[in-house]
Amino acid sequence: MGLLSKFRSRDKPRNMSGGMPFFLGRSSAGTVVNEQTAMQLTAVYACVRILAEAVAGLPLHLYRYTDGGGKEKAVDDPLYRLMYEEPNPEMTSFSFRETMMTHLLLTGNAYAQKIHNGRGELTALYPLMSDRMRVERGADKKIRYYYTYCDDDAQGGWKTVPLTRDDVWHLPGLGFNGLVGFSPIAMAKNALGLAMATEEFGAKFFANGAQPGGVIEHPGTIKNSEKLRQSWQAAFGGSSNSNKTAVLEEGMKYHAITIPPDQAQFLETRKFQTNEIARIFRIAPHMIGDLEKSSFSNIEQMSLEFVMYTLNSWLVRWEQSMHRDLLPENKKKRYFWKFNVDGLLRGDYASRMNGYATARQNGWMSADDIRELENLDKLPEGQGGDIYLINGNMLPLSQAGAYAKKNGEGGKSDE
Repeated sequence: MGLLSKFRSRDKPRNMSGGMPFFLGRSSAGTVVNEQTAMQLTAVYACVRILAEAVAGLPLHLYRYTDGGGKEKAVDDPLYRLMYEEPNPEMTSFSFRETMMTHLLLTGNAYAQKIHNGRGELTALYPLMSDRMRVERGADKKIRYYYTYCDDDAQGGWKTVPLTRDDVWHLPGLGFNGLVGFSPIAMAKNALGLAMATEEFGAKFFANGAQPGGVIEHPGTIKNSEKLRQSWQAAFGGSSNSNKTAVLEEGMKYHAITIPPDQAQFLETRKFQTNEIARIFRIAPHMIGDLEKSSFSNIEQMSLEFVMYTLNSWLVRWEQSMHRDLLPENKKKRYFWKFNVDGLLRGDYASRMNGYATARQNGWMSADDIRELENLDKLPEGQGGDIYLINGNMLPLSQAGAYAKKNGEGGKSDE
């Protein structure tokens, strides 16, 4: 299992990549922002889950070009099963891709250790923690990876092992140097910090009851002010004690000093920060539960835009990275990886049937092609399911006058 057998739940207190810090930490709002705290925001969790599950759930096939200029699924190649079914004995293809995509979305990079057999063939892939990896380009211009893992036998419990590109599959996100990607969480630290601060404010508002903060004025001197405060908190604190009637003795007065949430634009701020988070991950707000500007007439179009403008760029990043790092040199010219997104772009039934009719009449889809896309069995042999038809009323432009020239010279017809 390689390095995976030495993983521990503890994390080394560092977050470096390419020699530069990710700038995670305390935001301007005073909240601590990192991958773990960001995932506690429901909007971040929803965006990461949507993209990770979308990439993990799509069929991923390995194709090869045939001698006739077409392509076919390389189901007999060991690499096909590696990514389509089981990257390693402990994970399914779905869970592996979901984990890698989660790392990519939160840290800007995803790493996996490549395990080879004695013949040099790739046999397994194990995810590596992104925040424990350092990537550097040496004086010889070669890229090297330095992975830090917990080793009880090492001094201090941590050990760093050097790895080469033959050992690591690196899937980088958007970055500044083309070598490593930068964490979207770090880049949007202040936006996420504000969302955390407003959420914390709302939680404390309800925890402190209907009067969440104020001053109790006493005309004399109180010997035990802490006991009075605790008594007040026990009687009127918490949402279960909201709207209770307070009885003040000895001339005491209560002065509320808390700014009402509507004056602080609390709800508006929370709503805007949700849209901010959706903007970071390029997710339409309706996909994370914000239906304010959506309707039943445009939801389908927005879903198609998710595939075209959000998901497609991630899929291309995956496909090109797998081609570079997972295929041996002798297969790169004939083999390629491809995600199948046809199911996400199918549209409603009427739209699909109109599209199929156009394809059938123009000769670039057969009945069996259409039935395969609709998950139906092919027609029995001999019923013409593999025949391509074309509308007979259409002729090439160069032959537009052929019939008239044959039956009447110079375009003259018989009378």
